[in-house]
Amino acid sequence: MKADGLTIKELTEAVGGGITPRMVRHYHQLGLLPQPMRSHSNYRLYTETDVIRLQRIVALKQQGFQLNHIRQILEVEPPNNPNTNLMLQLQQQYRAVIQQISQLRQTASALEGLLGRDRDCQIIQAEVLAQLKLIEVETKVGLGELEKLWSGLDAQIHAHPEDFHESLKHVLPDLSARSEIEQDLISQLVLACGDVSLASFVKLSQQAIAASRDALKLGCEIIADIPTVAAALDQTRLFHLGCRIETLIDNPHVTTAVEAEQAFWQQQQWRKKLQQVKKGCIFVVGYAPSVLLSICQAIKQQQIQPALVIGMPIGFSHAPAAKRQLMRTNGAWIVVEGTIGGGLLAATALNSLVESVIEKPDCHCYLSH
Repeated sequence: MKADGLTIKELTEAVGGGITPRMVRHYHQLGLLPQPMRSHSNYRLYTETDVIRLQRIVALKQQGFQLNHIRQILEVEPPNNPNTNLMLQLQQQYRAVIQQISQLRQTASALEGLLGRDRDCQIIQAEVLAQLKLIEVETKVGLGELEKLWSGLDAQIHAHPEDFHESLKHVLPDLSARSEIEQDLISQLVLACGDVSLASFVKLSQQAIAASRDALKLGCEIIADIPTVAAALDQTRLFHLGCRIETLIDNPHVTTAVEAEQAFWQQQQWRKKLQQVKKGCIFVVGYAPSVLLSICQAIKQQQIQPALVIGMPIGFSHAPAAKRQLMRTNGAWIVVEGTIGGGLLAATALNSLVESVIEKPDCHCYLSH
C-alpha cells in the first residue's frame, strides 16, 4: 500500500473481480463506499480499509445479493469482524432464493401442464428452453469468479465424509410446523433428488401419517405401479412387518413412465387387477399417471379403500391432474405437486414411513423367501 494512498485505478486493480472506476464512483453515490480523502490535485485516494470494503462488496455481489441488501449488511457488520453476520445473511439470502425457485417451479409446472396438452405448443416450449439455456450460460460466465472459492472449499472434502444431516439443517426451509415424521420424510425426499426447493411441493393429507403407520403395523399389502418402484422399497423392514409387496403392472420389461402408461392403457388385466386390491393396502405410484387417475376414480366409486396412496408419477399433463384429483379425495395421501416425481421419490416416501415404525433388523431373512 502506498503511503499516500491508492488512486481509483490502483484500487480497482488491487480488488479485481471486474471492478471498474465507474462502478466505484457509482458505489460512492449509493453510499456503499465512503467518500475517500483527496490529494492536493483533487484525486481520490484510497486506504487498505477501502480495499477490504470493496472486496466485501464484490464477494457479496457474486453470492447474488442486490446492492441495497449489501448496503444493509455492511451497515450492521462490526468493522473489526466483517464475517460475524455473513453466515446469517447468506442463510437468509439462500432461503429467499429457494422460495423464488419454488415459486418459479410452481409456475413452470403449471405451464408444463398446459404445454403438455397441446402439441402445437411444443415449438414455443423449445424456444423457451433455448432461452433458459442461454441465460444459464450467461450466468455461468458471470459466476466465473466463484471458481476460486469452490476450489478452496472442494480441497477440504477429502478430510471427512459428508454429514448430510448437518448440511440439511442449514439448507432446508423452516419445517417446525410439521411433525417429526413429516420432517424426516421431507428430508429423505430432498436427499433423494438433491433439490431443496422440492420441500415446498411435498403435500400430505391430515391423516396420512397415522393411517400409514397403523396399516404398516398390521402388515398391509404394498402395491407398486411397476417393478422398478417395487425394487426400491425397503424389503428388509417390510418383511419383518409382514407386508407383502405386489406389483400392479407385473411386467419386468416395463421400466419407464412411457412404457408404464402404454402397458396400463393397452392391457385391461392391469385395470382389473387394480379393482381387486385388498382393503387397507398402500399404493406407491412413481411412474404411470394413468394408474393414479384410475386409483382416484376407483376410490371415488368406492371400489377400493386403500389405507394410503403415495402419488408421485411423472408427467406433464396427466400427472399434475392426477395429483390434484388425489388431493381432493377423502383418503390418506402423499404427493409431490406438479410434474415432479419418479419411482425413487415414491419409494423413498414409503421407506421413510416404514423406518418410523421399525428399526432396521440386522438380518435379511426376506432374501431366503
